[in-house]
Amino acid sequence: MTIKITKNIAGYEVVRPEEELAAKEAALEARKTRGRAKVIRMTEKVLRPEGMEALEGSTYKIKTPLDDHAMYVTINDIILNLGTEHEQRRPFEIFINSKNMDHFQWIVALTRLMSAVFRKGGDVTFLPEELQAVFDPKGGYFKPGGKFMPSIVAEIGAVIEHHLQKIGLMEKETLSEQQQLILDQKRAEVDAQKTATESAEEDAEYPASATLCNKCNTKAVVVMDNCATCLSCGYSKCG
Repeated sequence: MTIKITKNIAGYEVVRPEEELAAKEAALEARKTRGRAKVIRMTEKVLRPEGMEALEGSTYKIKTPLDDHAMYVTINDIILNLGTEHEQRRPFEIFINSKNMDHFQWIVALTRLMSAVFRKGGDVTFLPEELQAVFDPKGGYFKPGGKFMPSIVAEIGAVIEHHLQKIGLMEKETLSEQQQLILDQKRAEVDAQKTATESAEEDAEYPASATLCNKCNTKAVVVMDNCATCLSCGYSKCG
């Protein structure tokens, strides 16, 4: 292509091949640096202690009416800052085992993701809440005792919540002394009013006429003094 020069030439410089190559390499490196994201970790990554071949853990059994085979959830823990005032036990990895191969793919994916969350460090107490919010479009099921589970994933979340409470990472919700006293009184009144025809099944803790509680998902809501009250968590619209 011809370029027409309309101004007087004030000076010139010859670009050497090696200088041109160096300029191209510098520009390429600059583009790579700009395109590479800088990872900033908010918390320290949790690593397996050196020389620690065995970890302490707990195994929980999940048996649902949706499947003939039980699921076994194993959560292994590590202890951080051992022997100091900041000693803390926290989950490090999770495994789920079952004879039912129908769930194999999502179980493997779920356990790998949860183990990665545990090892990333930081607050992991959000995990049970997220899992327990998963609902099965085919419908959930009731556990022995009347507690409703919206899905198998939700029950896995409940197991993790129980484990985190067990090792001290989460606090279990408890009623005040006054609330517990009122709840005990209402349960005593309900027990006194029950007849043989209204008795619940052997594995049920609450009356057969009880309905589902919107707060704790337990079939334990009864009407006392014209007010629906949950005999499990004490929730009542009447205050």
